[in-house]
Amino acid sequence: MNLASIVSPHPAEALALVQGSRRVNYGQLRADVERARAGLAARGVGPDDRVGLLCTSSPEFVVAYLAILGLGGVAVPINPQSPAEELEQELGSVRPVAVVVGPADGQAAGRLDERGYVAIAATELAESAAPSAGIVDRLAHDPAALLFTSGTAGFPKPAVLTHGSLLANIEQMELRIGTAATSDDVALLLIPPFHIFGLNAVLGVQLFVGGATVLAERFDPVATLELVQSEKVTLLPGVPDLFAALARQAGAKGDELATVRLAVSGAAPLSAEVASEFEERFGVRLWQGYGLTEASPAVTFPDMTRRHDPASVGMPLPGVEVRIIDSDGHEVIAHDPGEILVRGPNVFAGYFEDAEATAGVLDAEGWLHTGDVAVISEDGELTIVDRNKDLIIVSGFNVFPAEVEQVLAQHPDVAEVAVVGVPDPAHGEAVRAFVVPKPGLWPATSRAPIGVSEPDLVRHCARYLARYKCPVGVSFVRELPRSVHGKALRRELR
Repeated sequence: MNLASIVSPHPAEALALVQGSRRVNYGQLRADVERARAGLAARGVGPDDRVGLLCTSSPEFVVAYLAILGLGGVAVPINPQSPAEELEQELGSVRPVAVVVGPADGQAAGRLDERGYVAIAATELAESAAPSAGIVDRLAHDPAALLFTSGTAGFPKPAVLTHGSLLANIEQMELRIGTAATSDDVALLLIPPFHIFGLNAVLGVQLFVGGATVLAERFDPVATLELVQSEKVTLLPGVPDLFAALARQAGAKGDELATVRLAVSGAAPLSAEVASEFEERFGVRLWQGYGLTEASPAVTFPDMTRRHDPASVGMPLPGVEVRIIDSDGHEVIAHDPGEILVRGPNVFAGYFEDAEATAGVLDAEGWLHTGDVAVISEDGELTIVDRNKDLIIVSGFNVFPAEVEQVLAQHPDVAEVAVVGVPDPAHGEAVRAFVVPKPGLWPATSRAPIGVSEPDLVRHCARYLARYKCPVGVSFVRELPRSVHGKALRRELR
């Protein structure tokens, strides 16, 4: 098996990818992937080699992704908007043999070369004249991609997703959703493909069924509504703040989504208010599921053929086992809260070269301990009631406080720091920092610190962290609330 083979059965003339005026059918896509595969092979890429993929949502991303997998390599999609320091940290943790750079991300190529990485222009791969290289057979447990995630604890780390886990989750979603995704469908990809939701739950499913995917580099409410109409989009997946922005778009008439027959929210909790506003505005019901990177990603989704509690995230997908346990490891009864455990062929293989972190979330029986808390009804529907307290979700992206705290602690004027998530109407949550300045910077007679300011610290974070990880505000405090063991109490700061 090889996940790259999912595009093989589809008619050559069927539309595969759309971006602006570009139209790529499956025949052309397969030809482009074959040339890119040959180009990568000519540069020495082979089975198990890790290849970075620094590329915005574009046909070049799709071609490079399938070409890397086809050679038996391991694709490492990375946020092309990452600051240089964050990019260096992520690449350094996986040590790729090369990095494919998209046409809109050419400035990164020079920085990569300076740091000793082999940068390959994605456009060159599609034009390669190297001898053809066939698709390499892979086993289900062979790694296909590394996706950076904050996990249930710790700093961002690469999760190992295999050919088997990615394909299994595509098939599981199809078994539950059934005819919701077909070769006649047009899906709008608004979630970046370096995020597992965009990569597998949208792009992967569409390539599997032979449907068309409209690629958008960024989200803009007005442009999105226009794109849905012009491309006759039928599948609209996204994160909650995307749907909130559409529902609150002042100029919308309400008929812009007339072609959409399935709208799906994921990656972050969906409020009943947003779901109701969206349906009332456009007449399209908004469904939500539950998943995480370590599950490739989908775990649950509603059975759309039966009555459904709008607050729930549905039932486990076919082939996915779910347990809800209390703090003693015992299964809870219906409507009692407990941690979600997941087991199935879609569960990841572990964190790359990090046995300790892997053992912290995968037990000996193969159960993935998610850190999320849910209740389960008598008929098996899950409702998420809480999650790992420390994790912050900004527009569907995970932010772990420790990562932001480490960056702030490097500032010469910061003595102590704690970071929490705060509600944000546009993005679900936002990052807020509480900082204790270095001794001497805050005299007892002064109402504010001297020599250090909120803008200074926010700019400092922007040098090292992606924008969504940077604090929206900094509060200066003379001391942090702590437990008897000396641990900062984030719950009190919230």
